[in-house]
Amino acid sequence: MYTNSFAEHVREAVRQIPKGETRTYGEVARTIGHPGAARAVGTVMKNNYDPTVPCHRVVRSDGKIGDYNRGGRERKEALLREEGALR
Repeated sequence: MYTNSFAEHVREAVRQIPKGETRTYGEVARTIGHPGAARAVGTVMKNNYDPTVPCHRVVRSDGKIGDYNRGGRERKEALLREEGALR
């Protein structure tokens, strides 16, 4: 399993995603130097409840929004629309 430092690197990378933009799980993994770790990034996001980490800005590579542990897909979509990341 990945260490706490891996999870913190993921959380810090996600904190850097600007409002109104998204990144895929794979892009976040590449950003932190672990290009094959998209699923692990998803696991970190699934277990993240830190309000300073905008995990709703991380989406799937197939263009789908994906799940959201703080209210489901509908809530994630609403947040992305509010921020201007979705039209």
